[in-house]
This record gives sequence, structure tokens and C-alpha cells, in this order.
Amino acid sequence: MLKVYFGKKDSDKYIYNTSLYFNNVYKNEWIDSEIGRRIIREIDKSEVISSNIIDSPILGPITPLQISGGTKTLLLVYFDRKKVFNVSTCGNNCAKFLLEFAKNDDITVNLRHIMNFGKDDFEIMILNNKKIAHNMRELIELAEEYV
Repeated sequence: MLKVYFGKKDSDKYIYNTSLYFNNVYKNEWIDSEIGRRIIREIDKSEVISSNIIDSPILGPITPLQISGGTKTLLLVYFDRKKVFNVSTCGNNCAKFLLEFAKNDDITVNLRHIMNFGKDDFEIMILNNKKIAHNMRELIELAEEYV
């Protein structure tokens, strides 16, 4: 299940600046993994050439340090379950990945805004009040006081 804490949360477990954190902790195998390649392809519209080179249609050859903040955050959420990441660095195009990751495992993230999780039903627990939202209408109603 996807579990979301809305608003600011101070703790050494919560990572606010995901891009800076990623740049200092990522592993090459994250980039070259099947899920890493898929995230980079779908979010950044780029292709992984190797764990150190990504072909961006806009920037040309780039390193993993130059991928988008949303892509970095999704890779962190997927590969580093010991921390809780600020997914407000992600666009709405990242929401489907968060829901996908949470199908098999409990995933806890921090949001500073209400992300659009689409028209389909889902289950998201709002940790602020321990209530579960099943669609966007419920999510907005349950989370609006915290953002």
C-alpha cells in the first residue's frame, strides 16, 4: 500500500532534497536495471546506453547526475526503502510508478502538495490521520488540511 505523509516532517528518516541525496548515494546498477531503464524512458524520454551514459533527446549524452528530479526520486523510492522521500519533486507523470511500487510492498513517501493519481481507484493511506483514500475525490478531502 502507498502511505503518504502530507506536509513538512522533520526526521533524519525523511529526505527533502532528493536530487542532492541521489547524487551522493545512487548505485550504477540502479540505472542499468530493468526498472531504472523503464523509469528513465517513460519519465525523461531518454535511453540508458550504460550505467554512466544516458541519451537525452534534448541534452544529448548525459550522466545519471543530470536526469530529472522526478526520475531521481522514483529511483530512490524503489531502491532505498530505509528513507522516506519528498515526492513533491515528482510531476504527476510519476504517480503511476508510485502506485505500481506499492502493489507489492508498503511504500511510504512525503508529499507537500496533492499529486494527481488519476481517475482509477487506488488505496492510499494518509499517515497524518490514518485514513485511506480510494480515489482522487477522497484523497483531496482527506489531505487538504495538511497541505
